[in-house]
Amino acid sequence: MNEFSCTVRMWDGEYAVGLQHLKSFNYLSQECEQMQLISDACGGLRLRISRVYSSALEESVQKFLEMLGKLNRSYLTDLEEKLLTVLELQIRE
Repeated sequence: MNEFSCTVRMWDGEYAVGLQHLKSFNYLSQECEQMQLISDACGGLRLRISRVYSSALEESVQKFLEMLGKLNRSYLTDLEEKLLTVLELQIRE
């Protein structure tokens, strides 16, 4: 948080968002803790995607990774997890 903006980390970089575009949900402390857990899980997923993503990848692979980065959930299905793991292994080689 800055005086007039907040930095938001996404799978494809960091963005400065004006405070006027943020909305408070007035969470209770237990709800804040739960949101932090979800945020941490999403952070791990964003990190994995950003390690693999490259403009040198085939377009279909780029689109798959972009889609994973835009999911409205903090977990991957078994198939999504397997595909991302294969991509991670392929990039390491």
